Amino acid sequence: MNIFATLKSRIDAAIGELVAEGALPEGLDLSRVSAEPPRETSHGDVATNAAMVLAKPTGKNPKELATLFAARFKKMPDVTDVSVAGPGFINIKLDDRIWRDGLRDVLVEGTAYGDGQAGQGEKINVEYVSANPTGPMHVGHARGAVVGDALARLLAKAGFAVTKEYYINDAGGQVDNVARALRMRYLQTLGKITEVDVQGALERKEIQYGGDYLIPVAEALAARDADKWASVEDEAVWIPALRDFTVAYMMKLVKEDLLALGVHHDVFSSEKALVEAGKVDGALVFLESEGLTYTGVLEPPKGKTPDDWEPRPQLLFKATEFGDEVDRPVKKSNGTWTYFAGDIAYHKDKVDRGFTNLVNVWGADHGGYVKRVQAALKALSNGKGKLDVQLCQMVRVLNNGEPVKMSKRAGTFVTMRDLIEEVGKDVVRFIMLTRKNDAPLDFDYAKVMEKSRENPVFYVQYAHARGRSVFRHAAEMFPTADLSDGGLAKADFARLVDPDEIGVLRTLANWPRTIEGAAFAHEPHRLAFYMYELASQFHGLWNKGNDAAELRFLQPADQSVSVARLALVRGVGLVIASGLTVFGVEPVEEMR
Repeated sequence: MNIFATLKSRIDAAIGELVAEGALPEGLDLSRVSAEPPRETSHGDVATNAAMVLAKPTGKNPKELATLFAARFKKMPDVTDVSVAGPGFINIKLDDRIWRDGLRDVLVEGTAYGDGQAGQGEKINVEYVSANPTGPMHVGHARGAVVGDALARLLAKAGFAVTKEYYINDAGGQVDNVARALRMRYLQTLGKITEVDVQGALERKEIQYGGDYLIPVAEALAARDADKWASVEDEAVWIPALRDFTVAYMMKLVKEDLLALGVHHDVFSSEKALVEAGKVDGALVFLESEGLTYTGVLEPPKGKTPDDWEPRPQLLFKATEFGDEVDRPVKKSNGTWTYFAGDIAYHKDKVDRGFTNLVNVWGADHGGYVKRVQAALKALSNGKGKLDVQLCQMVRVLNNGEPVKMSKRAGTFVTMRDLIEEVGKDVVRFIMLTRKNDAPLDFDYAKVMEKSRENPVFYVQYAHARGRSVFRHAAEMFPTADLSDGGLAKADFARLVDPDEIGVLRTLANWPRTIEGAAFAHEPHRLAFYMYELASQFHGLWNKGNDAAELRFLQPADQSVSVARLALVRGVGLVIASGLTVFGVEPVEEMR
């Protein structure tokens, strides 16, 4: 049960009663009325803004309206006190029985506690990672992968029908460039050129990719084709073959890296397949039929000139009709499609597959493309489509505050696999979610392995492990007690009376609301903050028991209070496990 949703329903019903009695006008919109925990727990258990948001439509002073509401809210079940604060906020105090009953819900539902139907089964497409298949995945990709995967899991927990997608950029100039670099490594593998020749080509910018990671790709190509491509000089002949070989090889590595990170996609869409199926042409024909393209010359841009701007007539999309700052080129003067044209086709393909609610997780360097793609989606979906683009800022990899040297294999960056092999996937995943994705993140090897309160992944996992250790001791102390979740749900929760125990119960009750809020805001990092707070409260109870023996979880002479406290410990463990599952992190049974 979502206690705060229940309180919101009761508040709405109480306001409805006042309307029925003629004390308030009809037709009030209650959608902005909230019921949520107050900032200060000393103010009460639930705060509502009802008087503030309804003052204007009712024509009443907020404080006057709050007083009217307070008198009615006092009659609601389980309410022990109501007070008006400031200009009209209403604080409600509930009987502690509400929070104790909430614990029973946790024990009955297990890690499914917090699962909701707020999404109402709506289809939503979450596209993330979508790295060019030109080299190993780097730490920036790791952040996007974790954010996208956790967001998809979070949305599913909130009741959305989620499809997790990866877009393979296998038709652009970058895959041609990596094919050229591969041919150099291929010739080196065959002994026809040397490392000096490769480095010279890099310095002359004849090739763009020089990492050692291309050497095994070249060896695999030579093993398959021998020297077949060594004497073929015509790029039009060898580039397609080497490009396809590279893309297939790199996507195999990408999928292996994602698997090591615990990331699974439902769909892999190919840009090349879209182009070959004529879907770029089809998307632009659709926009033309809607009168949304024209031939024109754009004003020269201020600042950095984008790749798709030309001082001559181009085919343009009327992006300004859908919220963009300028209209956008979709075809170059030489007749080739722009990169944006491919984006339009890809998003039309999503719409054609039944998705009008889309989330794209991109690197921050793609920020300039957000408005144009959002404009395109509106045009392609008759205004019905929603596209939220989550931008992931850079990750700085450190060790004790010092920058980590770049990967020898990759040549220019620290790879995702380097990170996973150094600290493990669970640490990578949790730490990547400790800050909002649009804020830069420092990933310090030394800090993330510390066993201290300052390391959030340790602190949260330690709370779960401590809880499991309590149960191991309890099994020895009370061998006949039913310590299953079902047995614990029958405990006498009235024995939970300490203010800090009630505080933990309040936090547990806030889990469903946290899930729903984080899902609709597309902010999985909120769960990291919640789990850290819950872990802190739990560790506080542990320490309190160390200071006062009568407050310890296990009381040898009092099985009843021990079982009630074990129920609380189990509730904490289940909610932490639920949150870690959304993060794709395995809850630990004991700390080593």
